[in-house]
Amino acid sequence: MNARLTVEKAKDVKYTLKRLWGFFKEENKLLIITFLLILASGLLGILVPFLIGKSIDSIFPGKDLVEFQKLRLILVVLLSVYLLDNLFTFLQEYIVAGIAQNIVYRLREKLFEKLQSLPIMFFDIHTHGEIMSRLTNDIDNVSTTISQTTVQLMSSVVNILGSLTMMIYLSPIMTAASLITIPMVYFFTRFIANKTKVFFKDQQQTLGQLNGHIEETIAGIHVVKSFNNEDKVIEEFKAQNNVLRDVGVKAQIWSGYIMPIMNVINNFGFGVIAIFGGYLAVKEVITVGTIASFISYSKQFTRPLNELANTFNTLQSGIAGAERVFEILDEEEERKDLPNSIEKDKIQGEVEFKNVRFEYIEGEPVLKDMSFKVIPGTNIALVGPTGAGKTTIVNLLTGFYDINKGEILVDGVNIKDYKKDSLRKIFGMVLQDTYLFSGTIKENIRYGKLDATDEEIEKAAILARANEFIEYLPKGYDTFINEGGTNLSQGQRQLLAISRAILSNPSILILDEATSSVDTRTELKIQEAMVKLMENRTTFIIAHRLSTIRDADIIMVIDHGEIVEKGNHEELLKLKGHYYNLYQSQFANVSI
Repeated sequence: MNARLTVEKAKDVKYTLKRLWGFFKEENKLLIITFLLILASGLLGILVPFLIGKSIDSIFPGKDLVEFQKLRLILVVLLSVYLLDNLFTFLQEYIVAGIAQNIVYRLREKLFEKLQSLPIMFFDIHTHGEIMSRLTNDIDNVSTTISQTTVQLMSSVVNILGSLTMMIYLSPIMTAASLITIPMVYFFTRFIANKTKVFFKDQQQTLGQLNGHIEETIAGIHVVKSFNNEDKVIEEFKAQNNVLRDVGVKAQIWSGYIMPIMNVINNFGFGVIAIFGGYLAVKEVITVGTIASFISYSKQFTRPLNELANTFNTLQSGIAGAERVFEILDEEEERKDLPNSIEKDKIQGEVEFKNVRFEYIEGEPVLKDMSFKVIPGTNIALVGPTGAGKTTIVNLLTGFYDINKGEILVDGVNIKDYKKDSLRKIFGMVLQDTYLFSGTIKENIRYGKLDATDEEIEKAAILARANEFIEYLPKGYDTFINEGGTNLSQGQRQLLAISRAILSNPSILILDEATSSVDTRTELKIQEAMVKLMENRTTFIIAHRLSTIRDADIIMVIDHGEIVEKGNHEELLKLKGHYYNLYQSQFANVSI
């Protein structure tokens, strides 16, 4: 696995923030309440430096004159302001926490719904760990950013405008002197932001790839241990972990530059204020209390900039996470149903391929102008070497992939003219790679028909011969299965998958190596059950063991994406071609 990762620059930040704002607008009432609380809190905060200045001016240095009554009143007002400010701050944080969770809830829901509507091709080219990283890490980053920066951004606007107004009121000259630091703040912040957003986007991408490696390794742990490749996967993990560490260090270092730089700029600004203020106080243009108030307002003016700089980690990481989420939301979905699409629960089962061409990679066709027709109720077997295109045929038939050229007809109707849900209901599939969900055996079989009764489930299991092992389990049909069915044997998982297909009662049955993981005795029992199941039902059978398809009505031999032979078992043996050679290779010592 290649540990070198390409640095991907972040997309337009303005575009990402605009997309996020679309989610914020649904919380406009709570946002208005939050802003009003922030406005009230900001106005109270603006009063504090002014009152502190007045309290200083109520004390006359060098004289025995102190305006105690005025001082007491100011202190009472100050205490009330602090209490109200804390109350409003608590309410802000409480409401914003709810806003953040509501937004992330909808974002996560939209992302999961989007994943259900994406074509199979998307999952072929993205690792499970990468997809999971976007559903978890990236959305968590968005949640953290919203909860930590929403109040910060609003309060920053209020504090900057309020503080600037009071600074101009107290001394326009000192205000002009203090604003000399603003261009410096803008320049350094913009420069560092452009650096950090690239590193944080790359950090999220690297984390997704590392998660993909971890998920892949854990899922294939038996293979890893069987071939003694523990050291190899550890080295691969270390290589990717090192890349993540290096990118993370760069992101943190660059974002860490901001606070020291801001402190230097702020201290420079305070020095300018002290020099001008001291000079004006000596000239008796302003009072000492005014200087104290002005310094406090100057801190309130620059503090929002410092706080925003301090949250750059969160802000850039959240933007990077949001971009990665929106990338999936912008992916092209499976084809939409056409206007006036056809919906059928049951069909006759006629299937026809007309000059079908398909390629996963452009210029490398998997099927080459394939044409054939299957009459209803026919059992058709697809045989041929690995990679010939057998499974691709059924994937195209069920609409998992769109063909590049030609037509696929079911009962004389192009499958694109069927409603997608209706088309999928027509087919029942038992695949070579059986997948079971975490839950009970009963729930896994019911996946084939969600409204099935317990009696229907048991009848399907009996027909598939799964009932024989289910009855021996501690809780029978209520036995809990781990994710992927890891606490069952491969053969038992296959029997449950067959039960699920039987329960769905499809018009067209697809068996892709359906009995490849069961013993010969069980295979014979399943075949007996399948004879009844396949009666008056079009069935596609993919099998490498030719003993399982000897009785098929039609056997098509596929090689390099083309039909090279077609007929029944006896006819193909007489041809002494591809099928004959395949049969001989499996039954060389058996009399034909």
